[in-house]
Amino acid sequence: MAAIRRMALGAVALAAAASLAAPGLAVAGKHRSDPPVRQPMLIQPIPESELRPAAPRVPVEPVPTRRPAAPAPGQDRFYDASAPGMPRLQRANEALAGFPVDRAGFVDWVRALGEKRIAPRAGVGPVPDPAPHDLDVVMRNTKEMPWVRFPHLAHSQWLDCASCHPAPFAEKAGAATITMERIFRGEACGMCHGKVAFPAWNQCERCHSVASAGTTGAAAGGR
Repeated sequence: MAAIRRMALGAVALAAAASLAAPGLAVAGKHRSDPPVRQPMLIQPIPESELRPAAPRVPVEPVPTRRPAAPAPGQDRFYDASAPGMPRLQRANEALAGFPVDRAGFVDWVRALGEKRIAPRAGVGPVPDPAPHDLDVVMRNTKEMPWVRFPHLAHSQWLDCASCHPAPFAEKAGAATITMERIFRGEACGMCHGKVAFPAWNQCERCHSVASAGTTGAAAGGR
């Protein structure tokens, strides 16, 4: 009888060990892997009195693609109203009506040039227009930002080489120190961008346009 009792206790011990070793059960201090089962009676629906009504969706107005003929707010704040030539001055809304604009509302001068709304000349006299310089420079020292592509063609169609070289940009790859801080201070690219060209602080993708996945800032300058 004692032998039978020992055999029964051994079988119970083996069954208990097998149940502890089963997947999803606590073994040697480990937690169950399956989430606890929630009782259906414990899940209560939210009363309708506590539900917030969905706010009506406000239709998004399309972004304008052309400069309107109406005067822009404060467009004359930089002019001297007491100047004798002020009455003869053509207002910006009259001169730029219908010009293409970018997503920020600034005139897109490159598109305006492509649409032949403007025709820059090399000089006031019979000076032949020089051939535009078509060369892209890729600047790779941009840390986590995409690389910068500088298109010479978009600039040389109305700027002379002497407008940028040798100052503020030396004609040597990697020689110029260009930082966003300098640009925001009105130096380097900021000599034009933010004054007569689109500002650099709200349209990053127009300069940082070259995908650089997997890079963290290669050598400065471009080729």
